[in-house]
Amino acid sequence: MMDVTPNLPDVVAEVRDLFERYEQALIDKNVDVLDGTFWKSPYTIRYAMTEHGYGFDEIHAHRVARPPGPGIKERRVRLEVLTLGRDVATVNLEFKVRGRDLIGRQSQTWVRFPDVGWKVVAAHVSTMNETPLW
Repeated sequence: MMDVTPNLPDVVAEVRDLFERYEQALIDKNVDVLDGTFWKSPYTIRYAMTEHGYGFDEIHAHRVARPPGPGIKERRVRLEVLTLGRDVATVNLEFKVRGRDLIGRQSQTWVRFPDVGWKVVAAHVSTMNETPLW
């Protein structure tokens, strides 16, 4: 039976460190780190603000084309890391969008593969009004 114990402290720390490395690589436009974060598979998906990456090759093409810099994140509002056992994790970030009255949301699904370690298999970035509509 698969162990799905939530939030083992060492696993949470490991995934959080990888997430922070990815975030810094976005700012620095370190394509090697960005590519190394994602599963090199045609099944990997990344929905972002200005692209839909279906498969690693499309995601890589966007990485090469985007300019370096801080991007849309002005400040973090909330970061949640959930790990299930030692091999599955989700990371969810809520952030204030730079220069806009919007809240951004970023989610990533991570899987630890036996041969390549932790990789993002699905990611999503979207926005919503800072003030809820209801």
